[in-house]
Amino acid sequence: MSTYRAFQVTGKRQFELVERELLGPQPGHVRFRVQSCGVCHSDVLAVEGLRADPSQPVVPGHEVVGVIDALGEQVSGWSVGDRVGVGFLGGQCGVCVWCRRGDFVNCENQPRPGTTADGGYAEVVYARATGLVRIPDALASVDASPLLCAGITTYNALQKLNAEPDALVAIQGIGGLGHLGVQYANKLGYRVAAIARGTDKAVLAEKLGAHHYIDSAAVDPAKALQELGGAVAIVATAASWWSSVWATTRSRSTAPISSLAAARSSAASLARRLKTRPACSSAPRTESHP
Repeated sequence: MSTYRAFQVTGKRQFELVERELLGPQPGHVRFRVQSCGVCHSDVLAVEGLRADPSQPVVPGHEVVGVIDALGEQVSGWSVGDRVGVGFLGGQCGVCVWCRRGDFVNCENQPRPGTTADGGYAEVVYARATGLVRIPDALASVDASPLLCAGITTYNALQKLNAEPDALVAIQGIGGLGHLGVQYANKLGYRVAAIARGTDKAVLAEKLGAHHYIDSAAVDPAKALQELGGAVAIVATAASWWSSVWATTRSRSTAPISSLAAARSSAASLARRLKTRPACSSAPRTESHP
């Protein structure tokens, strides 16, 4: 095969199925055949032209899993045939001031697949070796893809908690982020309260591991959490709603908030209302979740 197919976007929502020449990977990069690619809200950066030069075509997608079929020079630790994934952050350069400090998330020269570099809406992807993760054989590619962005975001939020097993943790919003947050919180040993608008996600939330379901359209979520004994933390995944709801969730103290999508100003406003500091956002400081 001397070419591969890709869906590229130019300007705003101008998608095009194109044939591209199949080239060898650059030094420090690998080439892999795509098996699956998740769809993330952050794909809006490419689709809506919210990037430096939307006149240049780019292939969206940054939850990509596939099998390496070629290695560039200076690549070690990876082999042809390895199943790998790449997420929103496409691999640190290793030489900028942030990399020298070990702060790889803020690498000054890091590509963002699907936004500043071609992503996974294609048959083939080229990626920096430093941005790759190994995908276990037991994990299906379609299940692994969402973990590379939505999954790591909610997992990092929960990892920041300093809570005992069986503590009540609330997951607000049972969507692309929240449905993973419920599963993680359950497996980490917490008592999980899922919060969503309406009852249509109640069965799904229970199936995913929620011990309680709160319909925010029917009851006051803060009061409902108080009646459950108070949540030690709330992982909020829907910015337009959470910042105006929480007054307090415990009678003697307040729960830290881990916001995955809210604007900084909303978080500061809520923190003043709660009279506590919100937990650190798990989203990278490169604004992976607008």
